[in-house]
Amino acid sequence: MMALLLDTRLLLRRVQDLRSLTPRRHRVKDKWAATRPKYPPTSLALQHFDATYSVQLGQLWPSVRVALLSERKYGALLNNFSSDDDVLADLRAKGCSDFINDTDTEAQLGLKQDSESVVQEESKEDAVKKSDVDGQQLSPLKLSPNIKCAVFPRGDITQFKPARPDMYRLLGYYLLDAASVLPCLALNVQEGHYVLDLCAAPGGKALAILQAQAIRFLCVNDTSASRTTRLRQVLHSYVPKEFLNEKNLRITSFDGTKWGEIETNTFDRVLVDVPCTTDRHSLTEDDNNIFNKTRTGERRRLPQVQLELLLAGIQAACPGGEIMYSTCTLSQIQNLRVVEQAIHLAKEKHNITLEVVDLRPLTHMFRKTFHFAPTLHLGEMVIPHLAANFGPIYMCKLRRLT
Repeated sequence: MMALLLDTRLLLRRVQDLRSLTPRRHRVKDKWAATRPKYPPTSLALQHFDATYSVQLGQLWPSVRVALLSERKYGALLNNFSSDDDVLADLRAKGCSDFINDTDTEAQLGLKQDSESVVQEESKEDAVKKSDVDGQQLSPLKLSPNIKCAVFPRGDITQFKPARPDMYRLLGYYLLDAASVLPCLALNVQEGHYVLDLCAAPGGKALAILQAQAIRFLCVNDTSASRTTRLRQVLHSYVPKEFLNEKNLRITSFDGTKWGEIETNTFDRVLVDVPCTTDRHSLTEDDNNIFNKTRTGERRRLPQVQLELLLAGIQAACPGGEIMYSTCTLSQIQNLRVVEQAIHLAKEKHNITLEVVDLRPLTHMFRKTFHFAPTLHLGEMVIPHLAANFGPIYMCKLRRLT
């Protein structure tokens, strides 16, 4: 009886193991290295962020962590070059609003009441934190009325449908993280400006700058040839061919860190949207992940590359011109520290004096759409939040004085 019971148990085990039902000649032992890495890049990124951002963000990190691991929220940047005039109306009918032009008109009034107290508080801060900055300048917020970006309300995770082409095969809108439009708005491009987008691919911010329809000339550059090809494709899908000429637009694929040797004292506005750890992508996609073990050296060099790119952008700007530095990471090393070093080195090596332009009018105006990080002494940052799952986007605006 005992022998029969043991035979039955053995038979059940063999039946449960599907491999036992496969002919021996067809059985293949799974090879771990050929299936998936033991430590995928997304897991390595999460470990790194847990160790770093839990200290940097403190009590904010758990909620930011959940948002980063959740489905991101998009905005639809409207294409003013499209002949379809009903795009915004159609999006409004679905519940969207243009967060730029539909925002409350009283948003900036509160700044006038406490601007004096803000200046007094800033004068008490440690001078080292300003890194040779003469002082932050409060100025009224001027936005281009031509840049429009539709978003669904807070807490609404409805996804946009792909944009449809018009009669000229130009798409009606470009889907992107709505927070990435903020650096373009803050850049404040004016009529007749010469503008440089130093790290332009895949092209969302360059497209947003073009929507202002005010620039005299735009140069878009990216070091990567493959990314520059993608940039060309985006521009051809949204911008008329007659505009894509050397008189209005130049597309290059130079090493951005060497731009100071190519053109100096030239541009009225410079956007330096540097390559970074792209936190959200690093947590959700194993493909092209900067935390892949084969890219460890590249990831460690990022702050130095970012610093060189920002310095090149500063040199490319003319005196009185403005430079916007932006990333899509929460890392202080890639954000504030890079700006601090660039301000110091620009003065020390190139005799260029800079001032930081206060972006709080921008954050105050769009506080109902985005969730901003508190208490940054340089720049502003959109941090992910489940109710408004945009970002992360860091931005800091510099004005060249000499």
